[in-house]
Amino acid sequence: TTQGLRETFSRMGFSDQELVALSGAHALGYCHKDLSGYVGAWTPTPNKFNNLYFVLLLNLNWEPNTVHGKLQYGVAAENGRKDGKAIVSKGKSEDPSATLMMLPSDLALVQDDKLRAWVQIYAKNQDLWFKDFANAFQKLEELGTVRLGS
Repeated sequence: TTQGLRETFSRMGFSDQELVALSGAHALGYCHKDLSGYVGAWTPTPNKFNNLYFVLLLNLNWEPNTVHGKLQYGVAAENGRKDGKAIVSKGKSEDPSATLMMLPSDLALVQDDKLRAWVQIYAKNQDLWFKDFANAFQKLEELGTVRLGS
């Protein structure tokens, strides 16, 4: 939930902006059922660090499913793209986004107006997200350390 995300990140001293910036790391990698119970990639380019996670989060219609045992979200088959184009036609995927997934925590980012505003900014401005992510990630890496740089 949004409240859970904010509580977790605020305990570590992160703002809403930093929470969203760090969430963009989901542009990389996959979820593996044997490790997390979730299955799939967030983007069709899981080996490339880019802002596509934010673009897809905003521009695809996500529907809940529990096919793999845990609640996650997949792209809606018939009305998956917000531009009205179908994702799946005649049972065969015509779009690589048909196999993508999002977690409940990902969808929470667009269900809250303040968090959604940052998702929208990063979807439009990859360079700003790179900068903000780098700053937030450095802050994350340095949590609990003292006298760095001295």
